[in-house]
Order: sequence, then structure tokens, then C-alpha cells
Amino acid sequence: MNDGDAVDVLVCGAGAAGLTLALELARRGVRFRLVEKLDAPFHGSRGKGLQPRTLEIFDDLGILDRVAAIGAPYPPLRTWHADGSAEDTPTVEACAATPAEPYGTPLMLPQFLTEDLLRERLLELGHAPAYGTALTGLVQDDAGVTATLSSAAGVHTLRVRYLVGTDGGRSPVRHMLGIDFPGKTLGVRALVADVRLTGLGRDAWHRFNERSMAQQVAVCPLAGTDLFQVQAPVPLEGDVDLSAAGLEAMLARRSGRGGIHIHEVRWASAYGMHARLAERYRAGRVFLAGDAAHIHPPTGGQGLNTSIQDAYNLGWKLAAALGSADTALLDSYEAERRPVAADMLGLSTRLLDAARRGDLQRGREVRQLDIAYPASPLALQMPHREQGVQAGERAPDAPVRGAAGQALRLFDLFRGPHWTLLGYRAERDALRRWRRPGLHIHAIGPRGDIVDDAGHAAGAYGLAPGDHVLVRPDGYVGAVLAAGAVDALGDYLAQAGLAAH
Repeated sequence: MNDGDAVDVLVCGAGAAGLTLALELARRGVRFRLVEKLDAPFHGSRGKGLQPRTLEIFDDLGILDRVAAIGAPYPPLRTWHADGSAEDTPTVEACAATPAEPYGTPLMLPQFLTEDLLRERLLELGHAPAYGTALTGLVQDDAGVTATLSSAAGVHTLRVRYLVGTDGGRSPVRHMLGIDFPGKTLGVRALVADVRLTGLGRDAWHRFNERSMAQQVAVCPLAGTDLFQVQAPVPLEGDVDLSAAGLEAMLARRSGRGGIHIHEVRWASAYGMHARLAERYRAGRVFLAGDAAHIHPPTGGQGLNTSIQDAYNLGWKLAAALGSADTALLDSYEAERRPVAADMLGLSTRLLDAARRGDLQRGREVRQLDIAYPASPLALQMPHREQGVQAGERAPDAPVRGAAGQALRLFDLFRGPHWTLLGYRAERDALRRWRRPGLHIHAIGPRGDIVDDAGHAAGAYGLAPGDHVLVRPDGYVGAVLAAGAVDALGDYLAQAGLAAH
């Protein structure tokens, strides 16, 4: 896209959050530009865990099979003892897939490969990031934002309706807005390095000196590559030798064994750990997402996933606001996502404390399947339900059957940028009144287009005859309405930009 083209949204920062947001805008036909101040894509593995909820998002975005082909389940954690013996334990708590939760196990994939797959998908939709392009200023008014961009071609301005900062923990966008970033420094400094080494097997995540926060070191094979990731705490002050020789010497010293040789350092960084949360996620027509809005310790594999889900939440709302939706819809972004980040920071900090004690356990709480928005202004439930899916919760999957006989999943019905209305044992003719652009309607029942032979859909949602469930484009339940309350759906759809035609 050249500077003369009309642009509705400028996305600053082409990491995982920015790429996800670009994909969400691209598949809705929104005119956008994605810029990145770096001259080339990030090539490190700062994040490497993809939680089940993120895998569901990748299913919707059309890249899950590519992710699964390259990534792999986490290897066991091999704890080495001083006498040379070792003990293997699961890195993550085993959790089998179920009809409602088809992706039970996190996958490992280094961040640079995850972002490469997102770029590949974005290119298929006709877009690519503009590298070497930095935001150097912004001025906004009631109608839009004027952004100043600097690149090798010079300095130029771009007028957009909305701007989103997905530009990392040191976010220039956040600084330009004057948004506070309160939190705390956690008193831990660590190194992370992607290296090519010999002397350790690729069948386990190796850990040495696990009881010493100062002297422990972990070496993890990176799925989809021939690299290992080295992680280790380092002193709070002073230089850290991140060369191959320096890292090899540290490994020998902390592991107490020879024979581990580092042949190449692909990427390395020493960093202090912080937990910070932006005071606001929105200032007028400018939004923050990803690390620009929250930073945290890496324990628990939450950050990359939370950033992707920020963008997934914001993208469809921006597109709707650019259409006919009530612009108040955009207020729900901060209302929904900021509490999630606050909880994530608390979880990551607790897991860091557990790692210090040597008893880190990753259970269901890290999988992000239980994230919900029950207090959201987009959650409509009539009447109150004691059981079954609640408005604001993640919409479960379920195996079903099409009326023509083919096997389907509810996720097949949800996949795409549309809203989905499910009418359980509702008459197809009665559902016709809700027809409108951007809404897919399905009748579940003996005479519907979807047949729930095994009862998985009814069981997962807690449905009674006549119930209507409205599923948002991001896979959360917007509304659950009993037969006598269905008329309330009209106002909801209108506010969401789904006007009757």
C-alpha cells in the first residue's frame, strides 16, 4: 500500500500482536497499513509456547495445520542432579482433548517461526509489513489521527481513522500518548539465547541446579529448528558475556559437566524482569495492544498468547466501528482485555516465585481456555442461567453433523470473520427474521441444517428447546437467550453493526 492510498487503520509494530491484528483487518477488507521500525523481522525465540486458546485462534485464522506441522508438544523436563543422575517429569500437566476443547496440549514453536507463519498468511491476503518505518509523531482529533512516519524514503504523514500501538514494552505510541505504565521491577535478570550446540539430547528440556535461583540453567530444544534455547538468571548488574565462548563456559560451570559445546549464537539477550500494566488501553482514536499494554516475566508462557488475543479481540471491533456499529463497541476492548492482562501478570509473577523455589507447575490456568468476559457490555443473557454456557464465556466446540450427512464441528461453523447464531430446536422459518449481512444462522435439531446426534452441542452449551446462542467473531458467547427473550436480539445486533436489510 503506498502513501497515496486511503488508510483507515495504522498498526505500528509487526510482531505477533501486530500481525494478528493485520490479519483480522485484512480478512474483513479494512484498509490498513502495518509498519515496523526494525529493518527486518525479529529472529529470536523470546516466546515459544502456544496455549490451547491461541491454537483455537490459529484454527480460525487458517494457520493451525502449518503451526502443528512445524511445532511440537513440550518435551519432558529433565532435572539433572549433582551425582549425574537425572529425573524426567512432564513440563506441562497432561490434558487430553475433548469435544468441547479440541486442543488440550500447548505446542512449542519459537516466536520467529510463529511470526513467519502469520506473515505468510497475511501475504496470501495481499498484505505485508513495511519494515524500516518508524512512527515519530501523532496528532489526533475527533475525526482521525495524523501520523508522522520516518523511513529511508524520508519523512511523511499519513491520515488514518484509528491507530494501534503494537510496538513492544518500550512502546513509542504509549509514550506519545502519555499513558502511565505502572508496575514493579521483580529483582530478577536473566539471559535467553538461541544457540546451536552439541552434547545434550533433543529429547528433553534440560535443567541444572534447579534449587539455586542464582546458578540454575535450562537448555530447551526449540521445535521446528535445530536450535536450543538457553535460559539462565544472571547478576542484576554488570555485563553478560553472550558470545558462544561465554555461554559455553557458563554452561560448563553451572552444569558441572564438560562436553557441551556451543557452535553458534543465533540470537541472545539479557533482560530484567518487570510486571507492568498500562493505565489505559485507549486514548481517543489510538489503542495499545500486546507488550505495549502489558509486560511480565516469561514464566507460564502467557505473554505472546495474551498479545495475540488482544489483537484478536480488537480487530473485529475496529472493523465494525468503521462500518455501521456503534463506536461505543470499541470501549469494550479495554473493558474486556485489561482485566485479563492484570490476571496474567499475577499468574506469571506467582509462577516466577514458584520457579525460584524449584517447584514450578504449569496446570490448566496457563491454557487460557477459561478466560471470559462476564462483565462485558457485550454480554447479554436473558433470563439468568444457573447452568450451561454463560454470556461472555468462550464458545465451546462440539462434533455435529450437517443435514446432508457430513461430519462437522461447531468450530467449522464459527470459522471466519462473521457472527454466528445458533437456534437450538428452533424452527428454521422463525430464524429467518434475523437474516442480515455478516451473520450466519444455523438451526440445530432434527429438522435443522445441523444435527446434534450425540448431544455434544446441547451438553456443552446447556441448551433447552428454543434457546438462541449468539457467538461473536472472536469465538466468545455474546448472547444466550431463552425462547421467550429472543426479541432482545434485535437491539444487540444493531449495536454490533449487524443491521437488518
